[in-house]
Amino acid sequence: MKRICQYAVLVLAAATLGGCSIYGRYSRPEDIETDGLFGEGVIAGDSATIADIGWRDFFTDPCLQALIDKALSDNIDLKTAELRIKEAEAALKTARLSYYPSFSFAPQGSLSTYNFDGLAKNYQLPLNISWNIDVAGRLYNRKHKARVAYEQSKVNVQYVHTRLVASIANAYYTLLMLDSQLEVSRTTAANWKENVRIMRAMKEAGMTNEASVSQTEANSCSIEASLFDLYRQIRQVENSLSLMLGDAPRSIPRGRLADQKLYDRLLVGVPVQLLSNRPDVRGAELDLAQAFYTTNLARAAFYPSLTLNGVLGWVNNSGSALVNPGKFLLSFVGSLVQPIFNAGANRAQLKIAESQQEQAKLAFAQALLNAGREVNDALVQCRTAEDKTDVRRRQIAALESAVSSTQQLMRHGDATYLEVLTAQQTLLQAQLSQIADRFEGIQGMINLYLSLGGGRE
Repeated sequence: MKRICQYAVLVLAAATLGGCSIYGRYSRPEDIETDGLFGEGVIAGDSATIADIGWRDFFTDPCLQALIDKALSDNIDLKTAELRIKEAEAALKTARLSYYPSFSFAPQGSLSTYNFDGLAKNYQLPLNISWNIDVAGRLYNRKHKARVAYEQSKVNVQYVHTRLVASIANAYYTLLMLDSQLEVSRTTAANWKENVRIMRAMKEAGMTNEASVSQTEANSCSIEASLFDLYRQIRQVENSLSLMLGDAPRSIPRGRLADQKLYDRLLVGVPVQLLSNRPDVRGAELDLAQAFYTTNLARAAFYPSLTLNGVLGWVNNSGSALVNPGKFLLSFVGSLVQPIFNAGANRAQLKIAESQQEQAKLAFAQALLNAGREVNDALVQCRTAEDKTDVRRRQIAALESAVSSTQQLMRHGDATYLEVLTAQQTLLQAQLSQIADRFEGIQGMINLYLSLGGGRE
């Protein structure tokens, strides 16, 4: 027993000195770059970022807040992710308990006779003890891998949380955009029906021809048909929202697009904050950490394993505690197992683990690049929508003036009613585009909030 312990100490020293990586702790690779992730021309803030704002402060519409609350309470995907936390927590507890010896109580009793000459009785009350000594870091790496898996399960909940908040907000504002477009289209459809009536009256008075009447009526029908497309799109978005809320399809209560105000300070934070905020980036790094400990486990397979087994109990060979009170039993056995003939398989497993670790490292680097691209895309979307706002406002003002001018000219005989209708049609398209620009700006803010890891809490 003493020699086994001495040999175990030597093995442990060899594993520590010759294979320090077996007991190493994961740290981020130095060749992973985090500078310039947001692209050129983007100034990163050094403190606050919109990702630090709670979703209730970012989305102030009461109807939207109620929808997000409902989704966070009843969404199936989020509930499933939360249950996986409990699963990972139990696995981590199991890994921690593997450091301790295991005990089992296995009482035994027997009756025996030889040629029916008397009856022999005996019983044993043993307490079996087994202890796996972690001389090669197997338990150490399993525990840290389980800890990383537990952290990853919590990060996954945050990932589902942020995506759910952003998806609800995007769908909600899509509904508001469609409502606004429907309102404009309804008004325009009513105006064009009146235009058709006027054109028919003008034809009867000899002021226009049948072709102009038919063209006006065709435009009116086109606008009226677009209303049905908007109805369909609104219903589809409501159904999609209901699914995220864990409900059957239903009508969604909502406000108006014109009344919406979002946090509009474009502080993006530094790349380090991006790493700490985005759940998908953190998840990719945790994948790399798990691969690191898996590689350590593959290396540990080359070293021997040491197990101590013991029995502590009571033995009675007569079956009577009065006549023969029995004897105390104590024994310990140490077993040291060194892999020999499976070294080739172990080397193959190590190569597989190292390859998977390198793949996880590349996936982490790609996750960083994707995060930077998404932030840059969202910033460009916000700024483009903002730049278009003033231009679109001036375009609509000019088109409204054009409609008024053509109407005045028609009254004095210098323009035809068809020119008035053309100006009205162009104004309609500009108004619909203005609504789309407003939605694009809001969507850009939502995407920026999401790409910086906002909505985690």
